[in-house]
Amino acid sequence: MIKITISENQGNQRLDRFLKKYFDRAPLSMIYRLIRKDIKVNGKREKEDFLLSAGDEISIYMLESEAEKLQKTKQRVKAKKQFAIAYEDENILAVVKPFGLLTHGDSNEKKNHLANQVIDYLIEKGDYNPRLEKTFTPSPANRLDRNTTGLVLFAKNAEALRELNRMIRERNSIRKFYLAIANGKVPGRLHLKDAMVKDGEKNRVYAKDLEAGGEGKLMETIAVPLSYGKASNKDYTLLEVEIVTGRTHQIRAQLAKAGYPLLGDVKYGKSGLGQSTQLLHSHKIVFGKMECELLRYMEGKIIEAEVPESFKMIIDKIF
Repeated sequence: MIKITISENQGNQRLDRFLKKYFDRAPLSMIYRLIRKDIKVNGKREKEDFLLSAGDEISIYMLESEAEKLQKTKQRVKAKKQFAIAYEDENILAVVKPFGLLTHGDSNEKKNHLANQVIDYLIEKGDYNPRLEKTFTPSPANRLDRNTTGLVLFAKNAEALRELNRMIRERNSIRKFYLAIANGKVPGRLHLKDAMVKDGEKNRVYAKDLEAGGEGKLMETIAVPLSYGKASNKDYTLLEVEIVTGRTHQIRAQLAKAGYPLLGDVKYGKSGLGQSTQLLHSHKIVFGKMECELLRYMEGKIIEAEVPESFKMIIDKIF
């Protein structure tokens, strides 16, 4: 028999969902069969939607050797740390992602990405033990494109991750600001609202007029000019951009549609001043009213990250 005591990170989830993570090679049909015949919670049979709490004890009537066959063998290859730390406490880690690094892995890069680097950092610190936490992994609550730099929020426990995801999804407690250099002279504050149409094959999105109808998720962006400059006889604007929604390539697509594509953004505009990738940096996260007790201490907190030196050089050159 196998006994599992539910930790803080494992609580507040349904029994079937916990078991699907714990036995990640088992089909759902097997999970439900185990719940009906071979599993007790605190000595009692429970249904699949039973909500687990920290301290609950799960008894699984199964040999260890059988259980191992239902669990993936996870071999970790240490990823070299490339990020800087902007803020850290027992619940939250805010890191500064460098240029060229993926937030998550993809089909081409499964090992050396920001999420893995952060996990390795937390393992080394002793803040995370994957052998004990089989159903929770510290994860980012927001993501940046490969060539966008700046702040990414990670949760160090399950409750913090749920709260960060909820706050970002509900758009009322966490505000995210970027610095960007746009082609042209943006005359004033822009409040952009468009519908997003995604082209998966080309890995790009299109910003369409909301009035045009049809399908498409809302994209909402606010851009405020900070400074104007010229280089090679062309106008440029340094912008602070707030994303109200958080869609793929949102800032790049909406500013391009508005007639002010980002400097160097060849996907949505054109290259310039020797730049062949967008100049976009997540420089500030502002925490507003915190509804949850766990993160109430973050209310009013501002986390900032300086622009990379290469970005700063272009700012100094133009402005």
